[in-house]
Amino acid sequence: MTDQSTLLPPGADAEARRAAVYLVMAQIPEGKVVSYGELAAMAGLGRAARWVGRLMSQLPDDTRLPWHRVIAAGGRLSLPAGSAAGHEQRMRLRAEGLTIINDRVDVRRHGWQSFGHNE
Repeated sequence: MTDQSTLLPPGADAEARRAAVYLVMAQIPEGKVVSYGELAAMAGLGRAARWVGRLMSQLPDDTRLPWHRVIAAGGRLSLPAGSAAGHEQRMRLRAEGLTIINDRVDVRRHGWQSFGHNE
């Protein structure tokens, strides 16, 4: 396993990295999704998809961030369908008009390419 901290900007402390991820995540528009890796890259963290995943697993239950719009590479939903969080993610995405087939979202249609390039 690669040490994700070596992929992060030199001198960026954990709080700055978290803030960067949260800032980008807050901007994901309704009806769009982004992968963990894309979110990391947009936040300036390079290839830190696993770090972003760990960070998201620590979000408080009452967060207002659109965590449900962050998915695995290739449009795959990574939260298990039988789990409470997986059920909530699917419910929220469907409410935003996304179709889920075989635990995947069509990223060509619903993928967010950052900061309005695909809206």
